[in-house]
Amino acid sequence: MRLGGRTQAAIDILQDVQNRHRPVADVLKNWGSSHRFAGSGDRAAIGNLVYDALRLKRSAQAMLGDDTPRAAIIGALLQSGLETPASLNAAFEGDRFAPEPLSPEECGHAAAFDIAALPQNITANVPDWCADQFQTAFGDKWVEEARALCQRPPLDLRANRLKVTRDEVATALASADAKACDIAPDGLRIPPIAGFSRHPNVQSEAAFEKGWFEVQDEGSQIVSLLAASGPAGQVLDYCAGAGGKTLALSAAHANKGQIFAHDAHRQRLAPIFERLKRAGCRNVQTLADESALTGLEGRMDMVLVDAPCTGSGTWRRRPGAKWRLTERQLADRKNEQASILDQAANYVRPGGRLVYITCSLFPDENDGQIASFLKRSPMFKPQDIGELWPAQLPGFPDRIITCGHGISLTPLRTGTDGFYFAAMIRQ
Repeated sequence: MRLGGRTQAAIDILQDVQNRHRPVADVLKNWGSSHRFAGSGDRAAIGNLVYDALRLKRSAQAMLGDDTPRAAIIGALLQSGLETPASLNAAFEGDRFAPEPLSPEECGHAAAFDIAALPQNITANVPDWCADQFQTAFGDKWVEEARALCQRPPLDLRANRLKVTRDEVATALASADAKACDIAPDGLRIPPIAGFSRHPNVQSEAAFEKGWFEVQDEGSQIVSLLAASGPAGQVLDYCAGAGGKTLALSAAHANKGQIFAHDAHRQRLAPIFERLKRAGCRNVQTLADESALTGLEGRMDMVLVDAPCTGSGTWRRRPGAKWRLTERQLADRKNEQASILDQAANYVRPGGRLVYITCSLFPDENDGQIASFLKRSPMFKPQDIGELWPAQLPGFPDRIITCGHGISLTPLRTGTDGFYFAAMIRQ
């Protein structure tokens, strides 16, 4: 497919996403299934166009003076610096699969475009109602922080220290250009996608099948290390999901101690069994039913709550989610988080720790949630995060954002997805 056909396909897909309110990954998959003539390179290029348009939706549409999927796709292409109005019109001319060439009015909008002159909510590429959350979290830097979520993300991996070193994984993945992460001691990073290319399929590598590494954002690796600080003991991963942090805890504790992996939604745990086997984790026991936790009450040295949240810290990877998110959904997540914290607290022993993590940047889900919990549960006191810095994270405290009772990681400050971390001690 030529650029014109790829651009029109991306417009059609984005229109489908908008009309039917479907996750973009599902729409892309269905499009690929129904357009078998499109090769893997075409599908990757079209996917990049759609995701870029969702990351930059408001400023891209402002660039062409319209609020259509066409404006979002073409505006994102222009903002990427890969094309100009003239080059696009030249590419579209004579291509019956291409969209209409840019009109004189669209070219005029593009020529006069000045992103610094736009309202901040549009420059930041966030829904209007989310702006207050970013302003509260980051003050004068909020637009910069929000725009960092509009960049293409890298592909991060965690070397499994139960089996190999990071250097061994780097050697095995040399062709993928995997380099050591800046902060996480076991992290490897493959740079963001350039142009119309795609990330390598690292999960098809022999090293992955051997359990040498897992795909895990560097921020997730960092908060897992903070949670794992101190000696191995009895740990409950209360919202384990597919097990990413469970595996990281197991490796950090060198298969010592005992980790119980639980999730209220049984189906979310389904991938964990194969992952544990592949990684060689021997200190993990999976408990799917709430009733199986009864004997753990008041006995855990650490309970980890990787709470369900809006996922605003992952908008680089899931940009469609920010346009589907509503204030009602945020309220629902807050209620769910409060309930989970109250339940999880019952399993912490006196002197034990309750750790709370989200992949959100919204204060309502983060420090606001912890402040409310501490008022409800006076037997818990905040733990000084400085006590948890592992020696493997030199210089890291200079890059995080301290906020009330916890810390935040952000794409702008730490180059990771957005995460919040707080720890509390049961008196």
